Amino acid sequence: MEQEKLRLEIGGAELPELYEDLINLEVELDDELAGMVRISLAVPQRGDGTWPYLDDERIQLWQPVVITAGLGDEQEKLLSGYITHLRPDFAGDPDQCQLEIWGMDSSVLMDRRTILKDWPNRKDSDIAEEVFGSYGLGSDVTDTEIIHDADVSTIIQRETDIRFLKRLARRNGFECYVSGTMGYFGPPALHRRPQPVLQVQCGEETTVTRFAVEVAAQGPSPVAMTQLDHLTKEILGVAVEKTSRKLLGAKPPAAYLPAGMNPELTHLGQTVTTGGPEMEVLCQGLHDRGEWFVTGEGEVAANQYGTILMPRRTVTIKGIGETYSGVYYVSRVTHVFTPGGYTQVFTVQRNALLPTGSEEFSPGGPNLPF
Repeated sequence: MEQEKLRLEIGGAELPELYEDLINLEVELDDELAGMVRISLAVPQRGDGTWPYLDDERIQLWQPVVITAGLGDEQEKLLSGYITHLRPDFAGDPDQCQLEIWGMDSSVLMDRRTILKDWPNRKDSDIAEEVFGSYGLGSDVTDTEIIHDADVSTIIQRETDIRFLKRLARRNGFECYVSGTMGYFGPPALHRRPQPVLQVQCGEETTVTRFAVEVAAQGPSPVAMTQLDHLTKEILGVAVEKTSRKLLGAKPPAAYLPAGMNPELTHLGQTVTTGGPEMEVLCQGLHDRGEWFVTGEGEVAANQYGTILMPRRTVTIKGIGETYSGVYYVSRVTHVFTPGGYTQVFTVQRNALLPTGSEEFSPGGPNLPF
């Protein structure tokens, strides 16, 4: 088993005294939401009537907070952000009083002011780079290619900067988030090497303490759109029926339709685009999101798994039968630290079932999903 480590920094410095009073610390990382941290500290009343931490100038709103997890020699910065809420809880028993500290990642700074602004003749990716840069963030942005011609349609921002970028990301089938000092705007990283195998019901090699999976038949559908070209007055039509993303298994959802049953069709309306290419991108992005017809949720003891599981990356899962074993995309991980140990609660998704044959289930032995 790997040794578990936790480093908690507030205001730019580690506060070792917090570890003795730590009841619970959770870092929630989600592919669609800002990273969040919740810290619960014991604050028993002192003999002179004062309380630890409550009047500490180091623990105040908007103080920087950094959470780092470690397993053996591996370290991963889980969250870098700011304290956004303080909640002292004075129980009937003075020895049961607690202080809850809540924080969010640096994207919280991008969500404080509603902005009304036009962005004529720009690409979505250009806008993302400019907005990230205005907050002093570096950027990892994928080029969106399409320039929104102001003669046809101008992009109007009527929300905070991070909500605006997330809206632009959704219509491109992208993810948008902030990690540390970097802003990301691009497609899911499905082609990266998967994280180490999660093993379910594998005897002594089991690392997953619980896991459940769900397959939905009604989610995926083709996406179509019709629009009048504002310049030529031509009626434009687009229909997307196949995913543009890498399939994480051998059998996609369409393969499960019985003979004679056609997939449901989603037709977009009341949506303005600058023409056929943008219509294609919008329909493709929505179709790709609908392809996640397999979802799973589980929990691992971190020291048994030996790896810090992270979202927005793939992971291979074995031991749940040939149909369900394979590569999944990790959409959420909640890292939980208590005096009893370090656990990771995770959510995964998949756009196909059955192994493709290229998975690495057992690097040191037979490459089987069980």
